[in-house]
Formats: sequence, structure tokens, C-alpha cells
Amino acid sequence: MKFLANENVPTASVALLKSSGFDISAIGLDYAGISDEEVMSISIEEDRTIITYDSDYGELIFKKGYKPNAGVIFIRPQPLDSLETARIIQQLTSNSDLSFKRTLTVVDSNSIRQKKY
Repeated sequence: MKFLANENVPTASVALLKSSGFDISAIGLDYAGISDEEVMSISIEEDRTIITYDSDYGELIFKKGYKPNAGVIFIRPQPLDSLETARIIQQLTSNSDLSFKRTLTVVDSNSIRQKKY
């Protein structure tokens, strides 16, 4: 599984995931300042699951027709601890009941919700 960390994901979480063996690219390091639509295009081209705190990705999927095969993980609210996102991704990927393909996964402090597209 490959990931694409949106620009708002802390580099500390990206570094922790990389050091844990995750294949992850970071918009903030590689493509700073690009639009959400461009992030979606990279995700689709590279078959990467987007990790974001930006609620606009639901609109891009369900209203504007972007359909990244690898899915989108929307975490809310943005954790205060810069390593918390990495821990959330580690927990999500260790859960064999979850599939992220063509799915918007919404994670908050109380639940994990998934909506297929």
C-alpha cells in the first residue's frame, strides 16, 4: 500500500511512517503549494492513498468526480501531536477488516467511518 501525505500532514509523521517501512510521498516536501485537484491527480497516477485533514476531498470525490482507486483517509480534527497521524495510519493499516480501495475513510477521536465510491 502506498500513501500520499497532503501538505498539512506533519513531516514528523511522514518520517515515522517511512522509517516503519511505509511507502509514502509528501506533498509538502515534493510538491508544496499545489492544488487539491493536483493532489488528486498525483494520487490517481501513482495509485496512492491520500492522507489529509482537509474536508474538501469529500467534495472532490462526490461532487467533482475524482475517484482515486487507492482511496482517501480524512482525519479530523488535526491532532496536536505531530506523530499522532503516523500512529493512526499504523493502526488503520493493521486492521484487516478495513479496505481503502475507492473509499473515503473518515477518522475522528470516536469512530472510523467509510463510504465507498
